[in-house]
Amino acid sequence: MSEYQYYEFLAVDQPLDEQQQLELRDLSSRADISATRFVNEYHWSDFRGSPRVLMERYFDAFLYFANWGDRQLMVRLPARLLDLETAQPYCVDDDLTSAWQHGDHVILSFTYRDESGEWEYTSDPKLGAMLAIREELAGGDYRALYLAWLATIGLYLDWEDIDAEEVEPPVPAGLSKLTGSQRALVEFLRIDEYLLAVAAQASPPLGARPSDDGLAKFVKSMPQKEKDALLVRAANGDGSGIADLRRRYRGLHATSPVAGSRTVGELLEAASEREAERLQEEVRRAEGLRARREREAAVAREKRLDALAADEEAAWKRVDALIATKNQREYDAAVSLLIDLNALSARSGDEPKFAERYQQLREDHRRKPSLMQRFDTAGL
Repeated sequence: MSEYQYYEFLAVDQPLDEQQQLELRDLSSRADISATRFVNEYHWSDFRGSPRVLMERYFDAFLYFANWGDRQLMVRLPARLLDLETAQPYCVDDDLTSAWQHGDHVILSFTYRDESGEWEYTSDPKLGAMLAIREELAGGDYRALYLAWLATIGLYLDWEDIDAEEVEPPVPAGLSKLTGSQRALVEFLRIDEYLLAVAAQASPPLGARPSDDGLAKFVKSMPQKEKDALLVRAANGDGSGIADLRRRYRGLHATSPVAGSRTVGELLEAASEREAERLQEEVRRAEGLRARREREAAVAREKRLDALAADEEAAWKRVDALIATKNQREYDAAVSLLIDLNALSARSGDEPKFAERYQQLREDHRRKPSLMQRFDTAGL
């Protein structure tokens, strides 16, 4: 399978002008470039540009994936909506989860690297499925940051250089009830579900969803000058003003993150224990299912034997008739019937009688190697 890489950038708050599009065209002659989007695919070469630089200069969201498993998501937000100090506690490995400020923006980078070297054959991830994460972060919902931190420590499961005493960052509310975009991020970063379940135990429930009436009252209470400024920004294509409004209103109702208290080692150990418990439960269920099927098979077998006992001679004639067809499938049916006749003889204490008739049957058909093989395999 050949290599495949996919790059997608989106401009959300401010569309690209013609000059910016021309600058991007210098990086690729084949890319799909518009006022809001830059997309390119590579099958034998690499992208000449730097995703980090392009995010700093032009774009608000970026997705990368390669068919060998590596993947990256970046989002850029105005610093007034997400300050760097809030994001940094969740960034413990610059190669995997990082945050930095460039001008008036804070940029987040979430990366997953597949060290196995195995090719991927799953469906391609989509940036659109995770784009709402940017709006959620701008509105004060920091679950995506915590998920990215979980993805980072989740990769430690197979690493030896783990700082087991490192304490988790603040735990946001609602980890047990993620949004669609957050679930897409969990899949994108391959976050261990057992680790997520353990982490969610310390996450407080989400507060009540703000009502439209409440939002309307909040907007009405704002100074007229401030509302006019928001409308002007929105009319000029700056969507960050609306996000700012939502963040401020959500801040009045949202449940604040709780201080982290568990260490990385405790979380990983708890996740491993939960996985082991789940595996044990699956084993117990499988054993219970097998025992039930065995009981059902035993009941069905007793019914068959009762039917055979009612006319055992007819069953032996049936065996002769099946063998006489010289058909491989009918041979199998004959062997199954013989197995039941053998069991019936054991139940009634007539094993010598069965053995005598069976040996005669073998003698009569000894020149049928396929049938003899079936007899031997059945252990008759």
